[in-house]
Amino acid sequence: MVAGTLSGAGYFMGDRMMSSTSINKKGYFESKNVEAINEDILSKVVPPRPRGMLGNLFKDRPTRYQRWLARVPVGKRIDCPEEIASRIETLTERQPFCFKDPRFCYTLPAWKPFLKDTVFLCVFRHPAATASSIMKVHSKHKYLYSLSMNFERAVEIWTLMYQHIIQTHSKEGKWLFVHYDQVLSDQGLDRIEEFIDGTVDRSFPDKALASVEANQPISSKAREIYSELCSRANYQEAQL
Repeated sequence: MVAGTLSGAGYFMGDRMMSSTSINKKGYFESKNVEAINEDILSKVVPPRPRGMLGNLFKDRPTRYQRWLARVPVGKRIDCPEEIASRIETLTERQPFCFKDPRFCYTLPAWKPFLKDTVFLCVFRHPAATASSIMKVHSKHKYLYSLSMNFERAVEIWTLMYQHIIQTHSKEGKWLFVHYDQVLSDQGLDRIEEFIDGTVDRSFPDKALASVEANQPISSKAREIYSELCSRANYQEAQL
């Protein structure tokens, strides 16, 4: 939703933008070129799924374009081969840019050398809400059918992604943490505008997009990470 508020502000968001879908009619604002780069980076980190019948024993390993649902351990080295580096450099030469992709939670170290005078906007919501959303997407998109998924695994993915941000990425650079619900308020949008030194489309946020329930139990680690994110965003959750 935040990327949607910035889409009309003159930022280059990448080529070959993802189309809207029945479960996200306002659009994703994600570039297939950016995703392809991040997929290639993760392909060298995430264990491959064996081909043929043996692959049925490793259906928890994501394959091409499923790696936004990868589980990368914190501390895992992320390399950037020269061929991938040149593609990143080409994209980041078109400024100002605004790139969105959940895979950045893992791949950001590969991009960092090319992100001069760049700020980082970290948007999050309750891990149970995100996990429920993942399960919904998984059930609706055929390209994900071959990947085994359940609610607990989705929470684990959420936890690992934000652990990377908190424990590694956010130690460098200028970061703003924003809870998904804060984007629905003028105060939250004011913070974003001040942070990016620009304007956002205030007509874009839609409360209906934040209607996913967050009432399923989550792990203690996910709760710990979520509490830290809320603290950084100065967001008060009704029940933590």
